[in-house]
Amino acid sequence: MSNQTSALDENKLHEFMGKMVGDLGAATTSVLVLIGQKLGLYPVLAEHGPLTAEELAKRTGTSARYVLEWLSNQAASGYVEYDAKAGQFYMTAEKAAVFADEESPAYLGGGFYSIASLFADEPKITEAFRSGEGVSWGAHDSCLFCGVAKFFKPTYKMNLIQSWIPALDGVQGKLEKGGKVADVGCGYGHSTLLMAETFPDSHFYGFDFHLPSIEQAKQLAKEKGLTNVTFATAKAKEFPGESYDLVTFFDCLHDMGDPAGAAKHVHGKLHKDGTWMIVEPMANDSLEENLNPVSQVYYSFSTTVCTPSSLSQEVGLALGAQAGEKRLREVVTSGGFTQFRRAAETPFNMILEARR
Repeated sequence: MSNQTSALDENKLHEFMGKMVGDLGAATTSVLVLIGQKLGLYPVLAEHGPLTAEELAKRTGTSARYVLEWLSNQAASGYVEYDAKAGQFYMTAEKAAVFADEESPAYLGGGFYSIASLFADEPKITEAFRSGEGVSWGAHDSCLFCGVAKFFKPTYKMNLIQSWIPALDGVQGKLEKGGKVADVGCGYGHSTLLMAETFPDSHFYGFDFHLPSIEQAKQLAKEKGLTNVTFATAKAKEFPGESYDLVTFFDCLHDMGDPAGAAKHVHGKLHKDGTWMIVEPMANDSLEENLNPVSQVYYSFSTTVCTPSSLSQEVGLALGAQAGEKRLREVVTSGGFTQFRRAAETPFNMILEARR
């Protein structure tokens, strides 16, 4: 160790320590972001600020002493602003869009619920490292399910109707006239419901193997009064129905134990002129191309959620959340599809189109 220490480059060490302080600050602040979400501190501050800690506490029914410490952390993190002369805190419109408005396309609050689940499930994942066995989706802390739903909802709201569906060959016209759609791995059904609201003459079937998520999806559909959507529990290789004009997989193909088997099943369920839309995390085809901040997040969830989920199922192919387009093409075409292309993309997603 002494030889290693003497060989240290002090400038590089200080640079790396600076990065680590930033990482530790972000990690420790995550729990405070979650608290701010649960207590409604962000939306109240965004709507009524500038406020002192006492004023924010009064409006949210919380303790002023805790709120002062929370606000101090948020200001140090750059998440809220502080007016030292007035002793008040406030949020800019941009930061409010990220933290305070769940309907904002830029909202990221849901991600912190998912992060909470990672710490809750750490003992299971640590044991999985030792055993090599999987951890099923349903075995995770419930924060994961609501967190994933909250995290992806803004992305779907911003892109699905406006750009993703129009990028598919001939699909929008079919849905406007009245088509049949299966949304597989739908979770809480935000993607399914968004499509059902937009295309009232089509019927949408949401399938997921996780019963609590399907129950939540049914409740949301009831609240919206939608009659052109049906939710049911089903696995990706077993979902029912025939002659679908469109089958969608949103951020779930890589989680499956047998994605090639799922591809084959989809191939058999599509109308002869049907389309399979696969939305997957943005990734390049090699590890060295994926060493960036976006992949850092995806590899974290891939290690703790996606790969364990696949390994808990049959085959256990374990694609991971950073499989890349080349590997996904191999999986999709192995199911019998002859046409495959990237139809659209965002900084966080690849939108892939497969046809028979």
